[in-house]
Amino acid sequence: MSKSRKDKSNEEAFAHALFKSMGFSEDELIDRPMIGIANSWTTLVPGHYNLNQLSDYAKRGIYRGGGTAVEFGVIAACDGIANGHEGMKYVLPSREVIANSVEIQAKAHKLDGLLLLGSCDKIVPGMLMAAARLNIPAMILNGGPMSGGIEFDGRKSDATTVDEAHGMLEAGRISQDIFEKLEDMVCPSCGSCAFLGTANTMGCLSEAMGMSLPDAGLTPAHYADRLRIAYSSGLKICELIEKNIRPRDIITKASLRNAVKTTLAIGGSTNVVIHLAAIAYEAELDIQIVDEFERLRKETPQIVKVNPSAKWDMEDFHKAGGVARVLRNMGCLIDEDCMTCTGQTVGFNISKKVYPWPENTEVIRPLEEPFAKEGGVAILRGNLAPGTGVTKPGAFPVEMHVFKGVAKVFECEEDANEAILSGKVEAGNVVVIRYEGPKGGPGMREMYKAMKYIYGRGLIRSTAVVTDGRFSGTNNGCFVGHVSPEAAEGGVIAIVKDGDPIEINIPAGRLELGISEEEIQRRFADWKPKTKQIPKGWLQIYAQLAVSAAEGGVMKPGHS
Repeated sequence: MSKSRKDKSNEEAFAHALFKSMGFSEDELIDRPMIGIANSWTTLVPGHYNLNQLSDYAKRGIYRGGGTAVEFGVIAACDGIANGHEGMKYVLPSREVIANSVEIQAKAHKLDGLLLLGSCDKIVPGMLMAAARLNIPAMILNGGPMSGGIEFDGRKSDATTVDEAHGMLEAGRISQDIFEKLEDMVCPSCGSCAFLGTANTMGCLSEAMGMSLPDAGLTPAHYADRLRIAYSSGLKICELIEKNIRPRDIITKASLRNAVKTTLAIGGSTNVVIHLAAIAYEAELDIQIVDEFERLRKETPQIVKVNPSAKWDMEDFHKAGGVARVLRNMGCLIDEDCMTCTGQTVGFNISKKVYPWPENTEVIRPLEEPFAKEGGVAILRGNLAPGTGVTKPGAFPVEMHVFKGVAKVFECEEDANEAILSGKVEAGNVVVIRYEGPKGGPGMREMYKAMKYIYGRGLIRSTAVVTDGRFSGTNNGCFVGHVSPEAAEGGVIAIVKDGDPIEINIPAGRLELGISEEEIQRRFADWKPKTKQIPKGWLQIYAQLAVSAAEGGVMKPGHS
């Protein structure tokens, strides 16, 4: 693995002099591979608060493995803190900044490999995109989930419980005193939020794809095992460099299908449809992720039920066997020949896994006894979503898998949230929130608060939400997001009116607006897109270049 001193070029002397000004030795610069630690540590995001400690352990592993660790910072935005206001418009576009910044640092400094430290919703996807784009040895080290909070409403609470409680408070279902106490009790430790949101789903998928070590996906942030995983990751990245195992050896069509099947089996976040499409794009793989979800759902049962689909949280999921047991239980559905960052195949890793805690079939079931015969994420199409719509049937009751209601239309998230809290949304409504797509938002915000307020007001079983925006992985209830084409690009969602009949039919895979094609065309004849004043800066650039959610919401040069 080590370089030879005789290979040292005089042309590198200037760069080496600069490194030596920071205390690096000749041995570190010549005889060892230089491994970049892309660290998104920040005190703004609870999921990233422990990353500096993990970085210290990873550095020990890198030095033990024969490498030289160099560290640089990467931005990280917290979906929770950004939610419900203009800040959420920046969160999905931040994914592109993360991918670009990792690329820049790796290329500018001729790094031999990358250990990517992240957690939370857009950071891990952005880092995986960078790894696929650069294709130098790389792996993910995520920060791990936080513990569940005080019991509330029949289950351990989490950060989102506060918004559910807000709806309850406005509906007179709880007192102000109870509401205020929750704020101090729902997040007892740092880490990514204690539900199967996008952060923890992507942690699971990084492991399922083979881009992080076994147990890295769900080991809680406060466990000593998380530190040991960091150390082992440092060792392993050195081995990947020595063996020249690169991201595109790991991120393949087969491993992406494993990731899709894992999402379906665990009932993961709908956001991963966007992220897996973006990763496939960066890996230059000819695979349509939306179509894979649609096709594979029929043959992939849901075998996991955790928050927001059940009372169990991420710590319970981890103790039940985590991703390794999910892959083992899925058996022949998983391609076990895929390479992983261990230097071994998926099948080999599964065969060597030891489970320290007893099996919990209330969390992870055998394939023969699933919670549902079809996967927990579904793709819908129809005249209201000619491109695609994405929903999560694994997170709401079967009796709502066919829902018929009348539209109540809002032009932005804030208007919808205000109407829900003030009691203007009623049973039988389909809340339509538009102009929140990648271009129309811009930035494709999450309609997280809308669903939580609906839950809090006791309407979760009698209303639905349809949007060209996204949803958080914590949302439960009948919803369809990622509707494309979006309103800003002239999608049918742009001409929906209050009172229009809408049907969501998951068994049939349909999202239908109950008006005639002639009426649709008549409305479009009078339609003009809503114009927004987009702030100068990154959002303006993203809005100009972003493609549809069905294509991953990535930025493509020349696209407008």
